[in-house]
Amino acid sequence: MTDSDTFAGVYPAMCTPFHEDDSIDFQTLREDAQRLESAGVDGLVPMGSTGESATVSHDEHIEVIEAVVDAVDVPVIGGSGSNNTDEALDLSQRAADAGADALLLISPYYNKPEQRGLITHYETIADAVDIPQIVYNVPSRTGKNIEADTVAELAAHENIQGFKAASGDLNQVSEIVEKTRDEEFDVLSGNDGETLPILSVGGTGCISVAANVEPRRMSDMVWDALEGEYEAARERHHELGPLFRALFWETNPIPVKAAMEIRGYGPGRLRSPLSEITLANRERLEALLAEYDEPVEFEDDR
Repeated sequence: MTDSDTFAGVYPAMCTPFHEDDSIDFQTLREDAQRLESAGVDGLVPMGSTGESATVSHDEHIEVIEAVVDAVDVPVIGGSGSNNTDEALDLSQRAADAGADALLLISPYYNKPEQRGLITHYETIADAVDIPQIVYNVPSRTGKNIEADTVAELAAHENIQGFKAASGDLNQVSEIVEKTRDEEFDVLSGNDGETLPILSVGGTGCISVAANVEPRRMSDMVWDALEGEYEAARERHHELGPLFRALFWETNPIPVKAAMEIRGYGPGRLRSPLSEITLANRERLEALLAEYDEPVEFEDDR
């Protein structure tokens, strides 16, 4: 994974299935990874926020990444971020040793470092772990925005090759694309409803929650846009819009795990402190998913 547009396409932010005793269901995890690979996604992202990384131990964290790596042939981007630089470095080294092709590093949460602290944090990891890395900006969870100038400075590092945009600020995303055009650096959407607008200003793909449920439709939308077929991409965007919104009726990943269970892809159980979806929202979700049950055409030669 060293070429330009390293991270083009659709990368589902995978769920982590749990047994009733809260242990990880590795068989279902591997089967789900293979289902997504067969649907045509471009890679997989275990152990992000959607994978409930905040509730797993470090050993479990690495075991999940290793299981996904062993199950598929597509690239695996392992989540390995922390608000503690030494901890993130350790997780990143272990994820690389487990076979991850790249890393997704959420910005340090809760302690709200200044921009200079963010640069030190990311460069420390990039200096030590020699695989591609994606900076993940989600201020709603971390309490701190990674500014465009900071991203541009980080993009100069040979191992920092991507940015996951989940701030909701399309102006900032456009500025980041502008300021990193001379680098081997990709900007990916981290909010499904913003994927098409981000692609339109130079983004290369998405790390997607909805792709767990509708991987083929998501792949159609993204690759239509990347190939300049914006009318078709807009049609898919509006078709998927109700699903994008439904998956955030409650805190992610509560709705997507319910959707996975409804579809028969895995258990809906979550680790505490996350709670099960409300009955009313589950019924609404069942009705919505039924509308997507018609087969979707997909171009297998992409």
